[in-house]
Amino acid sequence: MTKIIYVRHGQTAWNLEMKYQGQTDIFLNSLGLEQAEAVAMRLASEDIHAVYASDLKRAYATAEAIADKHHLTVQSEPAFREIHFGEWEGLTYDSICKQWPDVMNHLYSRPDEISIPGGESFRDLKKRAVVAIERLVKKHPDETIVVASHGGTIRTILCAALNIHLNYVWNIKQDNTAVNVVEYYPERTIVCLMNDTCHLGR
Repeated sequence: MTKIIYVRHGQTAWNLEMKYQGQTDIFLNSLGLEQAEAVAMRLASEDIHAVYASDLKRAYATAEAIADKHHLTVQSEPAFREIHFGEWEGLTYDSICKQWPDVMNHLYSRPDEISIPGGESFRDLKKRAVVAIERLVKKHPDETIVVASHGGTIRTILCAALNIHLNYVWNIKQDNTAVNVVEYYPERTIVCLMNDTCHLGR
C-alpha cells in the first residue's frame, strides 16, 4: 500500500482578493507562511519518505516547510500544477462573469464539458495529475509520501480516487493547507481523510 498525503498550498494575496491564480506564480503571504508551518508541525510525526510539489512557488514553499521537518528535499513535479486558467488568470469571479457569462456558468454546472479560454480543461488537468500519481504509487510501494499541490488539482485527484464524475469536482472543498489522505492498494483506492485543517485551530 502507498499512502499519499495531499496538501493544498497556504494562502496567497490573490486568494484574499478572490483572483483566479491558475499557473500564475504567486507566493504565499504572511498568513500562508504561518499555515505552511502549522501543517508541517502537524505532519512532523508522520513517517514520510518523500515530498513532491507543484513547481509553482506557493505549493513548493508549503512543501519545503513539511520536508524540512523530515530532512528531505522537495522534488518538483510540474504535473501537479494548478489548472491553467488562461485568459482568466489575475481576474476576479465578477470580472470573468461579465466577460464570459456562459462559459463561467458551465464551469460550475458542467466543468467536465468546457475548455477555459486560452487555458486547459479539467479533463486535461485530471489526466496529467493522475498519470503522475500512478507513477509515484509504483515508485513508493509500502511508503508514505506527501504531494503539495493546488485546489483544482487535488479535487480532480480525489474525483479519480473516489471514481466520481468530474462534473462533481466543486462538491469537494479544499481550504488552504487542507490535508487529504488516500491509500492506494493494488485492488482498491481508499480515501481516508479530506479537507482537514485542524492544525489551523478552526
